[in-house]
Amino acid sequence: MVFPSEFPVKTVSHVYGPVHSRRLGLSLGVDLIPFKTCPLDCIYCQLGPTTKKTLRRANYVPVDRVLEDLKRSLEEFPEPDFITLAGSGEPTLHSGIGEIITRIRTVSSRPVAILTNGVLLGDEDVKNSCRLADVIVPSLDAGNEGEYARVNRPARGLTLRSLVDGLAGFREGFSGEIWLEVFLVRGVTDNDDTVKKIARQACLIRPDRVHLNTAVRPTAEDSVFPVSFPELERFAAFFSPEAQIAFDQPSEKEMPGVTEEKLTESLKRRPATIEEISAILQLSPVQVTKMVDRMVRKNRIRVVRRQGAVHYTALP
Repeated sequence: MVFPSEFPVKTVSHVYGPVHSRRLGLSLGVDLIPFKTCPLDCIYCQLGPTTKKTLRRANYVPVDRVLEDLKRSLEEFPEPDFITLAGSGEPTLHSGIGEIITRIRTVSSRPVAILTNGVLLGDEDVKNSCRLADVIVPSLDAGNEGEYARVNRPARGLTLRSLVDGLAGFREGFSGEIWLEVFLVRGVTDNDDTVKKIARQACLIRPDRVHLNTAVRPTAEDSVFPVSFPELERFAAFFSPEAQIAFDQPSEKEMPGVTEEKLTESLKRRPATIEEISAILQLSPVQVTKMVDRMVRKNRIRVVRRQGAVHYTALP
């Protein structure tokens, strides 16, 4: 696909932001994994279907390169609320995540958070590495194995039981905080029985906070619908500590140098996925997702699905 030449050309960085998060404030994101490389293929993922489902850990991104990118970002934004290991794949797949956290400490005193699906936290090396962080934000989206298979579509060998056991084991000896995210899907996991089962499993993990989330952006599957805000508020009382409603408030700010008009003109010519737009604009998938989400809400572009992938196209 071809985008107009007036788009800015930037050097690709493994650090993006700061982005505003309702939970983490102004956060500098660190992207350690290739796009959509993950042990899960969650039906609600805002980045679309997983293209490489794997449990293989590797040095996906050079550690030195990550630190160079972070140093440059800290020169411009020296005091983010958090430095967050997250992005477009599962960060615990990076075999050097412990070294990365250790070296982040040498260039910044800001707290480090990890956004993770949590499935690898039962592994001793992953557990020891991630205990170096200040905050871990794992996910728990199902009350039984059938729902786990339907909602999270895990790699072979992963189970809900192993996820909960891994998170409970990680809690032991971790001096930081666990903020557990529970993503509910209307018609699938938004019933009292399921949410109570999730809440009981959460008690085994002993999180410091529980955050309820639902589909507020386009998702990997078009059969995923949001749970209403009043229902989320009712479900929040099932948890201990009582859950908070966690999805981010939409931002109306445009990306510097990339106007909605330019992107709209390009999407009139050819629909594009988050990954394609990200590659052309040299922005992280997280940044692009926030941008297209804003444009969808303004009725400037719409979501279309082709061969199992989420594309965006301009409205007439």
